[in-house]
Amino acid sequence: MAVRAVRGATQVDADDRGEILAATTELVSEVMSRNELTTDDVISVLFTATPDLTAEFPALAARKLGFQEVPLMCASEIAVPHALPRVIRLMAHVATDRPRAEVQHVYLRGAKALRLDIAQ
Repeated sequence: MAVRAVRGATQVDADDRGEILAATTELVSEVMSRNELTTDDVISVLFTATPDLTAEFPALAARKLGFQEVPLMCASEIAVPHALPRVIRLMAHVATDRPRAEVQHVYLRGAKALRLDIAQ
């Protein structure tokens, strides 16, 4: 079994607690489903949010999905002037038998524009 990093991102319409939690729940659920993972496979998850999102920690959504024993961390993205606004990103480190080329990175909503090369 190898350790792989899975990336993902989503965008919300507003700095709203409910929107942040709903979008993060959708993102985490898609990452887990597309990569056939359980919480036992997840080593850790780093969440970032653009500086315009402060209403809630994205990690709270993962906790509500059952990530009680998984180390989670939230951080703020750097404030790049031309960056896409209101974006939540994640990088999950997982134990998996999937080859690196078969890992499914997930970009949802407006965040699809961040990685047109791999967004599904």
